Amino acid sequence: MRHRRSGPPSPSGVRGVGPRRASRLGLGSPVVSGLSRRGFLRGLFQGSAVFVGLPLFQAAFNRNGTALACGGAIPRRFGIFFWGNGNRPERWVPTADGADYSLSEELAPLAAIQHKITVVTGLSVKVDNIYPHTSGAAGLLSGASPTGDNGDETYALPTVDQVIAAEVGGDTLYPSIQTAATDAEGTSYNGPFSRNPPETNPYALYERLFGSTFREPGEEGIVDPTLGLRRSVLDSVMLDIESLEGQLGAADKARLDQHLTGIRELETRLARLEEDPPSLEACTRPTRTPELEYPDEDGRPQISARSRIMCEMLAMALACDQTRVFGHYLHDPVSNPLFPGASEGHHNLTHDEPGDQPEVHAITIQCVEELAYLLQTLDAVVEADGTLLDNCGILGCSEVSLGQTHDINEMPIVLGGSLCGTLKTGMHYRSYTGESTSKLMLSMIRGMDILATGFGLDDAYADSGLSGIEV
Repeated sequence: MRHRRSGPPSPSGVRGVGPRRASRLGLGSPVVSGLSRRGFLRGLFQGSAVFVGLPLFQAAFNRNGTALACGGAIPRRFGIFFWGNGNRPERWVPTADGADYSLSEELAPLAAIQHKITVVTGLSVKVDNIYPHTSGAAGLLSGASPTGDNGDETYALPTVDQVIAAEVGGDTLYPSIQTAATDAEGTSYNGPFSRNPPETNPYALYERLFGSTFREPGEEGIVDPTLGLRRSVLDSVMLDIESLEGQLGAADKARLDQHLTGIRELETRLARLEEDPPSLEACTRPTRTPELEYPDEDGRPQISARSRIMCEMLAMALACDQTRVFGHYLHDPVSNPLFPGASEGHHNLTHDEPGDQPEVHAITIQCVEELAYLLQTLDAVVEADGTLLDNCGILGCSEVSLGQTHDINEMPIVLGGSLCGTLKTGMHYRSYTGESTSKLMLSMIRGMDILATGFGLDDAYADSGLSGIEV
């Protein structure tokens, strides 16, 4: 059934105004709960609303002197772990519901972390499945059908990670971080023709996050004497930019906007490098340094090695509050990497392997093993009275269920972490009515303490979350 709502559609596909955006627009004070969240002093200056951040008070700490894990000194985080080409649903779905369930064959690698995950099955992507793989990915992550011509299609709306980053990314060095364990393009979009490409080189990621500009809490900052000049350069050419925009079509305008946004974000990162880093106890340099290169071995990419070192760096980037949003892509939809033990590339096997596809099944298990490694890595980082994983909401997913038919019903989804106690864990949630994946996305957005009344468009629009997974 198509959901209706009053008022004009939001260009992002997300209804409602988040607390951060509301505070910037002077629409009211940020949503707070006592002293358990960041507080502000509010007033007027020359007719405009101003907000001044408050320090952390002792009242925001528990009896042990550690910061309250949820909404206090330790923030909430959201991440996507994505693999391409789906699964074998008959070997994925657990046989029992609720807390008393056993992991299926393809979910078995998650056994050590089962108490901190929720397996979600039976959800459907509510868009027309016109473009194989792309319709599923766009419908799942943005709540809307892709737009454009077949072969040149793009996402009509921002993906869920960028919806969240737009609200929470302003407080961190990087609004979001995208990584990939293969030469993937990723599925993170700011909107039409505006993809966020992932970093595919582990060493380059290390240099970016933990190279010469990285500081542990207490280390002295870096002052860039050219920062003021860099900030003023773009301002000085704004008239030319406005003139140029009048000569461009919609796609080129989107590309120009993406380019200018990147420049502004770079300036913001430079400014933040001059600030004192957050004083978070878990923050430190990673214990492992990646290799300079990860060449293919016997024609097979080192997917696991690249993924695991990147996951370790992502965990510490979160612990150091360099970002609160990430997307990690094992491989793209339709991509054809040659996995260990496989006779052909993954995508080819999903269509060409006969019978119950044992090689496709084995590849899915390898993908879940890498998801398990990410979740266990996050869970190994102690934060206050819990772990980094407890303060995260990790969405493990693919763009189709049965890759052989490009099915976008019975979507394979695993949630890791409780997102500061807003999501249930240690259970299997089974939808018997084919509920929309957009309901799940809305639950994740709201779990990040963002006010949103809906997610998606048309038949994929949802104005209520997935209540069965919410606390």
